Amino acid sequence: MRLVLGSRSPARLATLRAAGIEPVVLVSSVDEDRVLREAGDVTPTEAVTLLAEAKAAVVARAHPAMAGDVVIGCDSMLELDGRVLGKPADADEARARWRAMRGRTGHLHSGHCVILADGTTSSAVSTTAVHFADVSDEEIDAYVATGEPLHVAGAFTIDGLGGAFVRGIDGDHHGVVGISLPLVREMLVGLGVRWTDLWTAT
Repeated sequence: MRLVLGSRSPARLATLRAAGIEPVVLVSSVDEDRVLREAGDVTPTEAVTLLAEAKAAVVARAHPAMAGDVVIGCDSMLELDGRVLGKPADADEARARWRAMRGRTGHLHSGHCVILADGTTSSAVSTTAVHFADVSDEEIDAYVATGEPLHVAGAFTIDGLGGAFVRGIDGDHHGVVGISLPLVREMLVGLGVRWTDLWTAT
């Protein structure tokens, strides 16, 4: 049994590898804007759940050769002041985000959807409070110039250069990275799959 990761996120891949799992990576072609537009008015947790489900479903349908494996789709968004923040469109938006986030607390929502070979599906969300440091304009400019915040939800990482700008979290660290290992294990257990069966043989 293998885990099929429907995500191009290097952070999710690294997290799974560190946990003893070498997933098959199959990136979905989901139009995220379209999914959310068709869903209408949804909460942040509903939004990440819908996107995770859409990604997992596309991968499961498009790759029938993987039917014996466990497919997982994920999506993350940062909520601040009731607004959902995905990946910034450009450097200017990333700088504006950080000026709004610094010294404050946001909530990182990561949606997960697991699909088994028989079509059984389970969805769940990990939510972690993220306390941002009161960084200076110069630090924000330097961070944005690295390009890192342009490719991640909320314009920050906790496992990269942005880690120094997060002064603490309340919740699961892995959920902030983008895939909550404890939550996924619980989801799999609920579906009758043992987490340890996914460990890569050495």
